[in-house]
Amino acid sequence: MRRVLVIGASGFLGRHVFRLLDRQADLTVTGASRSGTAGRVRLDLAIDGAAALAAVLAATRPDVVVNCAGAVAGDAAELAGANVTGPARLAGALGRHAPAARLIHLGSAAEYGVAEPRLPITETRAPRPVGLYGVTKLAGTEAITLARQFGLDALVLRVFNPIGVGAPASSLPGRLVGELCRAVREHDAVRLGSLDAVRDFVDVRDIADAVLAAIRVSATDSPVLNVGSGTALPVQRVVRDLVVMAGFTGPVFAIGAGSARSAEVPWQQADISAAARELDWKPVVGLADSLREMWQAVSR
Repeated sequence: MRRVLVIGASGFLGRHVFRLLDRQADLTVTGASRSGTAGRVRLDLAIDGAAALAAVLAATRPDVVVNCAGAVAGDAAELAGANVTGPARLAGALGRHAPAARLIHLGSAAEYGVAEPRLPITETRAPRPVGLYGVTKLAGTEAITLARQFGLDALVLRVFNPIGVGAPASSLPGRLVGELCRAVREHDAVRLGSLDAVRDFVDVRDIADAVLAAIRVSATDSPVLNVGSGTALPVQRVVRDLVVMAGFTGPVFAIGAGSARSAEVPWQQADISAAARELDWKPVVGLADSLREMWQAVSR
C-alpha cells in the first residue's frame, strides 16, 4: 500500500482529489487542512514552522504528497505565504525528511497570463502572469521545479479553470451559481460582470484523475504539465447553458468591466498533449455534466 498525504484536503480541489484517492484499493490516504477538522491532520504550510511540518511527515510517512493548498485572494503577504512560502517550505521538508517521496503540486493557468488568441498554451510558453495571484503561483511553481533539479521527485500540474460541485464564489462558475440561486429566490435578474473572456474549463473530477495518473506513472520528463479541457469556451456560453439548465427565464445583465485580471487575460486554452503523452490522461467530463451537477447540488 502506498501512503498518500493530501494537503489542502478540505478545499475545493482538495476535497475531490482526496475523495478519488481514498477510493483506490492500493492507496492509504491521509488528509491535512488548516483547521484540522473532519478527521484531517492540522497543517498550514503558510504559517507552520519546520518542526510542525517535520512532525506531520514523520507521523504520516508518505510515499506521495499532493499539495492542493493555496490562496486565490488576499493581500500580498497572504498570497505569498500560501502560494510561495508554503510550497517552498514543503519541498525543503521533503528533501530533508522524506527524500524518496513524490510531490505533486497544483499550479494555476494564471501563471501564464496573457496568451495569443486561438493559440493553445504549451508548457514551454514563457509565463507572463498578471496580478499578485499569478505571480505568487508562478513563484511557488519555480520553487518546486528548482527542488526537482536538486533531486526531488516533483511534478507541477498547472490547472486551468476548474469547474464542478462546490466551486467557490471567488471563481466564475461558483459566482454564477450563487447569483443564479439569488435571482431565483428573489425573483430578480442575474447580474454579473463582463462576460467577454474565453476560458478553458476543466471539471474538478478530471483534475483529480490527473493527480491519480501522476501518482501511478513511473516518472515524467516534464516538470510542469497542463491540466485543462483543451477547449476554449466563451464565458457567455457557460452562462447561457447554466441559465437554460436551471430553467431561469429572467434577464441576465453583464454590468461593469468584471475583474481586472479577466480583462487583462481575455483568452486562454490549454494544450494538453503533454499530459496525454506522459500521464496517459485526458479529460472525460463534459461541460454540460459539470453545470448540471453544480446546479443540482444547490437547488435540491
